[in-house]
Amino acid sequence: MQQAIIGFHLDEENHWVADLACGHTQHVRHNPPWQNRPWVMTEQGRKEKIGIMLECKKCEEPD
Repeated sequence: MQQAIIGFHLDEENHWVADLACGHTQHVRHNPPWQNRPWVMTEQGRKEKIGIMLECKKCEEPD
């Protein structure tokens, strides 16, 4: 299920995590070559992604 990014925070290991509108979270690491997300490394890059939709796997899990 697609959910909007409403913010970001760092986890205990200093990895960026997206806060989603549904209340769930999702890591958004920049870890080439597996994940190429250089935008997450700057405040401006993260600001530009507010409102972007991400697939929330937790929303799709059965209750």
